Amino acid sequence: MWIDAALLLVALGAALAAQPWRMLASRKPLVHESHGTPSALWTPLLATLVLLPWLWALPSLHAMPLQLQWSGACLVVLMLGWPLAVLVLLATGALTGLIASMDAAEALLVTVWQGLVPASLALLLGSLLRKFTGEQMFVYILGRAFIGTALCGFAASVLAQSLGQSLPGVGPGLSLVAHWLMAWGDAIVTGMLCAVFVAFKPEWLATWSDRLYLRR
Repeated sequence: MWIDAALLLVALGAALAAQPWRMLASRKPLVHESHGTPSALWTPLLATLVLLPWLWALPSLHAMPLQLQWSGACLVVLMLGWPLAVLVLLATGALTGLIASMDAAEALLVTVWQGLVPASLALLLGSLLRKFTGEQMFVYILGRAFIGTALCGFAASVLAQSLGQSLPGVGPGLSLVAHWLMAWGDAIVTGMLCAVFVAFKPEWLATWSDRLYLRR
């Protein structure tokens, strides 16, 4: 549990240092010179707080032979940026604990390994892709939103399992297969939604910019 608490404190400290709440008050919520409105990021933020806690709580609310775990953290990072996503994911973890009647240790475990770790890996992967490929729309949607989500979600699950957080009632080998398949489910939804947002609601993606990716 101390590892989870340490990871949470490091992520929280880094997020607070970036003062992400300024994005919500700004008329340009990051790089949206043409689309920015004072409330552009409030819609994905509130949608995350309404929907994601229930998805995280599903394994505790229903008895299933294989617990289907949904992260959604990579999508939250793409919509809100990593610093603001950290604060929202912490609130999501707290709400999940209330919905599923979890104790503090269980809520911390869910928050760190379904939220903060995959979100941080998504930030790292996004930085690497921009460094080596530049700002390319195809790379953003396919690399970050689709394949990147699968890789980050699976990597977070592998790290959690290496620390003893395996799926209940499932062997280690089968757990890896299950995590791999669930990561791709998360990736399909994230990639699909990001493609839709790029086309119709780019102001809901704090990590997207028409000026950078479309050269206009």
